[in-house]
Amino acid sequence: MKHIWGYIGALAVVCIWGSTFVSSKVLLEKGLRPADIFLVRFVIAYLCMLTISHRRFRSGSWHDELVFVLLGIMGGSLYFLTENMALCHGWATNVSILVSTAPLLTALVCSFFYPSERMRGWQVVGSLVAFVGVVLVVLNGQLVLHLNPLGDMLALSAALAWAFYSLLLRRIMGRYSMSFITRKIFAYGIITILPYFWLVEPFSMTATMLTDWSIVGNLLFLSVIASHGCFLLWNWVLREVGVVHASNFIYLQSLVTMAVSAIVLDERITPMAITGAAILILGMLRALK
Repeated sequence: MKHIWGYIGALAVVCIWGSTFVSSKVLLEKGLRPADIFLVRFVIAYLCMLTISHRRFRSGSWHDELVFVLLGIMGGSLYFLTENMALCHGWATNVSILVSTAPLLTALVCSFFYPSERMRGWQVVGSLVAFVGVVLVVLNGQLVLHLNPLGDMLALSAALAWAFYSLLLRRIMGRYSMSFITRKIFAYGIITILPYFWLVEPFSMTATMLTDWSIVGNLLFLSVIASHGCFLLWNWVLREVGVVHASNFIYLQSLVTMAVSAIVLDERITPMAITGAAILILGMLRALK
C-alpha cells in the first residue's frame, strides 16, 4: 500500500497515453504530419508549464544542463519522431509490439547501471507474460506479421530512447522539482526538433487547419492533457515507485488503445484480444510484486 498513489498516477497516465494513438491518427488523417503534431504539442505544453514554473530557467551545472538536453531528445524529439516515422515505414501491428518492449528495455538498461533496480525472478516472468499479452492484444485476431526492417528498427529505436529517458530522469529527479524538470524537457524537445524542419521537410501546418474544431480539440488534448499534465505526473510517478515498476504500466497502453479504437474508430475486438488483455493484466500484476 506504500506506493498506492504512485500506482494510481501511473494507471491514469497510461490510460491517457493509450488514447493518444487514436487522437494522433485523427490528426494524421486530417493532413498534419508527425513532426508538425509533435512541435505544436510541445510548444503548447511548454507555455502551460510556464504558468506554474517560471522563476528559474537554468540548472545548477553544465553537466545537468546536458542531461536535460538528452532528456528532451530521448523523451521528446527522438522518441516521437522514430515512433511516428516507424508507422509511416512499417506496419502498425509491428510498431505497436516493438514499442511495447520499452518496459523490458528499461529494466535491462536500469539493471545494468543500477543493480538496486534489477528485476527479480518472478518480476522477469511477469514482464514476459505481460508482453505476450501485449502481442495478443495488438494482433487482435491477425496472426501474420509483416517484416519491414526500416520500420521495425525505428520502432525499436523509439522503445530504446524511452528506456534511456527513464534512466536519465532517475539521475536528476532528486535535485530539481518535477515542474522544473518537465519544463526543461519540453524546451529541449522543441529546440532539438527544429533541425528536422530545415533538413528533412518544412513545417506544413496552416492557419486554415485551426478552423477545424476536430484538429484544435485533438491538439489541445495531446498538448495540455497528454503532454503537460501527463509528463508532469509521470515524472513524479517515477520518483515515487521507481523506474522499473512504473515502466511496467506501459504494457497497458495497447489495451487502452484497443478499447478507445473500438469506441471512436469502430475497430473490432476479437477473442484473441480479450485473452491477451487478461494475460497482460495478470503478468503486469506479477511484475509489480
